[in-house]
Amino acid sequence: MYVQHFRNLDASIGRCAVWKNTIPGKATSYYSRDVSVGPWSPMLRIKNVSVLTPQRMLENAQVVLDGAKIKSVEVEPEIVDKNDSTLLDGEGNYLVPGFIDMQINGGFGWDFTEQPDTIWKVGNQLPKYGVTSFLPTMITAPLEKYSQAQDILQSGLPQDCTGSNVLGLHIEGPFLNPEKRGAHDPRFMRSPNLKDVDGWSMGNGVMMVTLAPELEGAQEMISHLVERGIIVSAGHTLANFDETQKAIAGGLRYGTHLFNAMRPLHHREPGVAGALLTNENVIVGIIPDGIHIHPALLESIYHLVAPQRLNLVSDAMAGLGMSSGVYKLGPNSVHVSGGEACLEDGSLAGSVLSLDQGLRNLIDFADCSLQDALHTVTTTPARLLGLSHQKGQIAPGYDADLVLLSHDLQVLATVVNGRMVYQRDYEGN
Repeated sequence: MYVQHFRNLDASIGRCAVWKNTIPGKATSYYSRDVSVGPWSPMLRIKNVSVLTPQRMLENAQVVLDGAKIKSVEVEPEIVDKNDSTLLDGEGNYLVPGFIDMQINGGFGWDFTEQPDTIWKVGNQLPKYGVTSFLPTMITAPLEKYSQAQDILQSGLPQDCTGSNVLGLHIEGPFLNPEKRGAHDPRFMRSPNLKDVDGWSMGNGVMMVTLAPELEGAQEMISHLVERGIIVSAGHTLANFDETQKAIAGGLRYGTHLFNAMRPLHHREPGVAGALLTNENVIVGIIPDGIHIHPALLESIYHLVAPQRLNLVSDAMAGLGMSSGVYKLGPNSVHVSGGEACLEDGSLAGSVLSLDQGLRNLIDFADCSLQDALHTVTTTPARLLGLSHQKGQIAPGYDADLVLLSHDLQVLATVVNGRMVYQRDYEGN
């Protein structure tokens, strides 16, 4: 079994990393622990795998890692010593690029908005779902909550951090339309004001901001945030088609959970959804749990925008990975049961979807191939984040963020920064 081979690397548990930008508009470096810390070999070979990326498939391949980077990808590799402790046998399973989750509110009982210091704890658990990088997402809250989260990221990694890369915050709010607030607390919603975001930049830990582009002052804020290297997204909005197009012209590049908490699509007024779907410069995020959006509509969207403009997100909240019960999403008490997360009034409040399950759902709903579906969790988010030169592919020089998938697309093992951080046991945990 593959597990026996991977258990030789128990000592090589890695460290999660935090993305830090030093040049506005370009994600250029980490501030993190030295990836070479610990009793591990800096050279790792993963043999007997089908390397599958959105660009190609290589059977009977071997991937050689050198520290946190991919050194080479070889077909019919040279014979190596089977007793080599740095050699891992993938037993013919798929080796794919690590998944990137652009919107996740928490998990495993923890909520980022109320407890931003739990970002690391959740990051430690996400590799079991194939997630190697993520944007901790905070919903509408007092501004000091966001500053607290920025300080936590800037302070560096705790010693027990052994999971996914933190690429920066996704702040979903507080500049949202109260009429489409969803689970957001209207007490803390605000009109766009540049003074409120004076300390926000990619270099200061903010990677993405969701706002309502129809609000007064939103266009100026979009330009301001884009200048600071921040991705701006439309969400929780009643914007019409023209207002959204104007925002896109000003630099808006993403749509947060398409169709959810936004003006409905209408044949005479396509609204924000119509503008996002028809503009080639925009990527749309979708929660593929079969609850937030009907499977038939997801299939239609997949074929309309092609996988290169579709990004799957989990939008998971504290109930991810937990049994049925009541969990937090910001100040809200959310009831989790039957795979749904709802407020007392029945409104949806995030999800309990894991990203690997979302990928399997897309393949099922849209009847597409794994190779095409991989775009939506690898190359597409990497391109949006400005990281397509480092993440989203299995090629020399790219980050060694990898996922071993079984032929039924279950996560068997996950490598982050060249280190084994998750391996499935015999019981499937």
